[in-house]
Amino acid sequence: MSKRAVLWVAFVLVHGAVAVLGFVEPNQPMGDVYMVYEPWSARAATGFGVVGITENWVYPALALVPLLLTHALAPLFGWYVIAWAVVVTAVDAAAFALLIGRGRSQGRAVAAWFWLVFILALGPVGMYRLDAITVPLAVAGCLWLLSRPWVAALLLAAATWIKVWPAALLLAAVVATRRRLALLGGAAALSTIVVAVVVAVGGAAHLFGFVSDQTERGLQIEAPVSAFWLWRAALGAADSRVYYDDEILTWQVAGPGVSAVSDAMTPVLVAAVAVVTLVGAVRVRRGIPFLRVFPALALSLVLVFIVTNKVGSPQYLTWIIAPLVVGLVLDRERWWSPACLGLVTAALTHLVYPLWYGQVLGGDPIAVGALTLRNLLLVALLVWSVALLARTPRRAPAPAVADALT
Repeated sequence: MSKRAVLWVAFVLVHGAVAVLGFVEPNQPMGDVYMVYEPWSARAATGFGVVGITENWVYPALALVPLLLTHALAPLFGWYVIAWAVVVTAVDAAAFALLIGRGRSQGRAVAAWFWLVFILALGPVGMYRLDAITVPLAVAGCLWLLSRPWVAALLLAAATWIKVWPAALLLAAVVATRRRLALLGGAAALSTIVVAVVVAVGGAAHLFGFVSDQTERGLQIEAPVSAFWLWRAALGAADSRVYYDDEILTWQVAGPGVSAVSDAMTPVLVAAVAVVTLVGAVRVRRGIPFLRVFPALALSLVLVFIVTNKVGSPQYLTWIIAPLVVGLVLDRERWWSPACLGLVTAALTHLVYPLWYGQVLGGDPIAVGALTLRNLLLVALLVWSVALLARTPRRAPAPAVADALT
């Protein structure tokens, strides 16, 4: 059996296993699909309120497309949740095929194995969330940045209009590449189409409702910044607690200073993005090639989105897949260690949710410690990526000749 065939067998086995884990692991890791996504899509399909059009929504407008696609396919598979797993697997398969190509590149094979192990390590939350649709779009977009910048821009922009985080990859690409006009043009074209469609169907007032929904949220328990109050609640402090927000449908922390910190986190995120982007722009200005700058800048910006975020949902870990895949494709020796660290953070996230989530909410020190360790490792990975960006040598990585982006 060829190496390529082995990869495809592993792809099927991993996706099948993770799909099943969503049904057998505790705390309903696939719950969002049938409790949230299915009702949203059913309402939209029947005309009884379209999220993002007739009312504000926590996601950008294009996120409705995979929900409605799954709704259309659900009768074929008997249940919306199964149809969702099939849709995610199909989109993953398209990007996976692009990644492995003809199976001759060692760097691409290593990156493909990394992706599969990451999916398995993170578990069902990585499949049964909207982020699962954006990850393969992001991987494909990154792989096509040099050879098909317009297509790459369309994919990254589409992913951004589903979940905002791929904007970090698009920003990194615009900074690192010389074909900025193609990237900006493709992203602008796709965005214009989305805006025009939403406005045409009467949703102009709710087009950017996801922005206000994000800024008005409290501190979710998984966010790194929440550790102070989460530990206070775990240690029995009377002025700190964990509570469920019925409107946002998340567990958050309450305690002294939470509101002020929550209000400050969005400006902190914006400032951190600006600083990292400036570092990347300086490196490009000094002649550092795209193949060196882009992976480090992309990972740095994505990690800024995670580490300084006041939400921190477990599926956010999927965001680091694309930049780590690109890093492994281009320079697997340098990127192997951070990729392994990424796998550890994925496994810890799997422990925290769904396996130990009840213990985290109940203040169990071991479970809260696992979450804290996961967040510290993410910070360490951010420090590594920014340091790599700041001291990147001028010489392009050696594997780039054979494993250049498609």
